[in-house]
Amino acid sequence: MDDRQARRREFLISKTWIQAVALVVLVGFFVLGLLAYRTYMAHPPVPVRVVDARGQTLFTGHDISQGQKAFLNNGLMEFGSVFGHGAYLGPDYTADYLHREALLVRNAYGGPTSDSAGRRTVLDLRTNRYDSKTKTLQLTRPEAAAFRHLVPYYSSFFSDPKSEHGLKPDAITNPTVLRQITAFFAWTAWAAAAKRPGHDYSYTNNWPSEKLVDNTPTADVIVWSVLSLIALLGGIGLLFGAFGRWSRLVGWRGQEQATLSFRSPGDVALTPAQRATAWFFFVMAALFLIQTFVGAAAQHYRAEIDNFFGFDLAKVFPYNLMRTWHVQLAIFWVATSFVAAGIFLAPMIARREPKHQNKLAFGLLGALAIVVGGTLVGSYLSIHEVLKNASITNWVGPACRASSTSTSPGSGRSCSRSACSPGCTCSGVCWSGG
Repeated sequence: MDDRQARRREFLISKTWIQAVALVVLVGFFVLGLLAYRTYMAHPPVPVRVVDARGQTLFTGHDISQGQKAFLNNGLMEFGSVFGHGAYLGPDYTADYLHREALLVRNAYGGPTSDSAGRRTVLDLRTNRYDSKTKTLQLTRPEAAAFRHLVPYYSSFFSDPKSEHGLKPDAITNPTVLRQITAFFAWTAWAAAAKRPGHDYSYTNNWPSEKLVDNTPTADVIVWSVLSLIALLGGIGLLFGAFGRWSRLVGWRGQEQATLSFRSPGDVALTPAQRATAWFFFVMAALFLIQTFVGAAAQHYRAEIDNFFGFDLAKVFPYNLMRTWHVQLAIFWVATSFVAAGIFLAPMIARREPKHQNKLAFGLLGALAIVVGGTLVGSYLSIHEVLKNASITNWVGPACRASSTSTSPGSGRSCSRSACSPGCTCSGVCWSGG
């Protein structure tokens, strides 16, 4: 027993350091869980119906959720943003809709020259008319008119036959989907402007802000943003300060006296699984190289949106696809390198390797190839509308079918509402999976 204990190697770091790390992890995940719970409980409500001043339905909660789904399925989160989250080649659609809506409402009340127009605009957009009992949101007459006006605007934007915005030509042509996407933008703008019940700020703490509706950032937003930055930088400083002051207590022991010796590569016998990781690192390098070229193409859009050295890149590789691939490839090559490192280091730590570990490693590499290829190809097909809905139900569920009674302009697709298949959502001019 004493010989076994003598052969045990002591940890390079002290138990105090391990306990401190465990404490930080536990506290960190507790705070994340608490914030996630509060976010879920305090999220802005999604109304079942949104009506105008006369009670006529403008759009429904289903339209909002379907619009959000279409926004994500078409990769628009990698083109513009919502609530400030996303890419920045395109606009932030929450801020864009809110600004355009405020201008239209102000013009309906007399325009910028009217003394009361500004006040009535603020009153309309800041007043929360959501009825939690009926789950109905009522908009004023100018707000409803603004929505009706902005539906064709966003429809024209996303169905532009040119690639001047960085999207592929005719990115979205289904009028039902375009109306649903506009409904999603309208809901985000309402959540950013309407006051949260019992408070003088909106559901998003007045973000994004818009001067025309007087939803400037609150003092709490500024204070907590500054405090979070101070806590981050201060915490890092305290960590390094504690390590430098008490390194022998919580840091690496005897690091000044430690000596390293290396054996020549010919003297090191690699296990079969370790040899298999060479393919992992080859794949990792290839993914990194591809990500570099994809990132260069994405950045070129900021210099010339509709011209890539004389070639219209957006027709084949629009900006939202390039940015999607760039983010995905970064995750994939990092994950590949971590998996390879784990397979390589495991025999060194355990001093043994299970049988057939190399075969399992190659199997894992094959699974990785399927995931990477499927994700990249799936993103391409989804953005190019080959996959109408990137969900598993469209792979195994019934296909949407309809008879040819009317044609969608510019798409060549036809359908009839009466001939819509079960499980599908059909409009009068075209169909979509639902």
